[in-house]
Amino acid sequence: MRFCTCFVLAGFAVALSQTAALAADAELDALSLQIETIPSAKIARDTRFFVEGAVGNASRRYLPESRSIGRVSFDFWHSAQLAPGLRAVVSNRLDQIHPRDSGGSETVNTLREAYLTWQSEGGQTVLEFGRINLRYGPGYGYNPTDFFRDGSLRVITTADPFALRENRLGTVMLRAQRLWTDGSLSVAFTPKLADRPSSNTWSLDLGSTNNRDRGLLALGTQFTERISSQMLVYKQQGSSPTLGGSLTALLSDAAVAHLEGTHGSEPDLLSRVLASPSRAETRNRLVAGVTYTTLGKLSVTGEYQYNGFALDQSGWAALAASPATQLVYLREALRLQELAPRRAFLIYVTQKSLGLKDLDLTAYLRLNPADDSRLAWLELRHHWPSFDLRKH
Repeated sequence: MRFCTCFVLAGFAVALSQTAALAADAELDALSLQIETIPSAKIARDTRFFVEGAVGNASRRYLPESRSIGRVSFDFWHSAQLAPGLRAVVSNRLDQIHPRDSGGSETVNTLREAYLTWQSEGGQTVLEFGRINLRYGPGYGYNPTDFFRDGSLRVITTADPFALRENRLGTVMLRAQRLWTDGSLSVAFTPKLADRPSSNTWSLDLGSTNNRDRGLLALGTQFTERISSQMLVYKQQGSSPTLGGSLTALLSDAAVAHLEGTHGSEPDLLSRVLASPSRAETRNRLVAGVTYTTLGKLSVTGEYQYNGFALDQSGWAALAASPATQLVYLREALRLQELAPRRAFLIYVTQKSLGLKDLDLTAYLRLNPADDSRLAWLELRHHWPSFDLRKH
């Protein structure tokens, strides 16, 4: 297990040609605070540029030595209106990390998004083409219906699952949407463009995101002001369709419940990791949780996570007898953004204005019942007008 103490100076954010801003202070209910956990959803701008630097020290349990670590990240997002109804979006992140793991480059560029979007005059029809970061699922720490997540992380600079979803590679696709008052229907097709991932610094890395033909059909429905859902059908080259669905319900002014799951056939996770022959099994993935938000801006989420394709308790114990194979399994599960154990529990906490108006706390704890292991992460962030300082 690795322990890391790190100070991050995140600042020098520049916004050019600001066109719109969302409501400054959302009502203190559970839904608004749930949305606030995704920083990029707060403000819409034509151009955003962000520089982040980090220094710290990392050590491993039972090993006496430690090492200094450092990182500089350049984050860029730009949107341009090319013609009436036609818009272009580019999003890129460049990370300089020291030291990197053996075999990896210290400089990693991630072209997250680069696409064109056209919207009809009435706004009911939307067409998009290019590299798009398409995210699905209301789960906090695991998203079974987020079908384009696997292989999309070129570099991991945080343990926060929300930040990981933002910083990953998008997938090259053609997507069409039809919108109406209480719902939407979208169809996405992603073609095969490369055979294998690339570790080259400036590579588009299409082999990580577009290594097979895939398609997705998604129907979103707003049943009432308190209940919304999504139904999905996913199909990839060489496999049968996978069915998925999610539900979000406002239980009270302070509590929100979410449910997300899939049902499909594929080889188990260990067989995929080891590239060993295995027949497809029909199993489920599931996430269920509740978020409770107090008037004091404290938000606590409890979540149950299940991956029917992962190792059960007996399989986990057998894998522990081969540490090298176990390490490969864990690394590949992380790359695929899959849940490594069969079951896990997550507690996710955010506290706005922790003692001070501009001091925020974010923390989570994931429990693996198979071996009683725990993964904990905590971040304190202080906001100033031009930069943030955080410790984790």
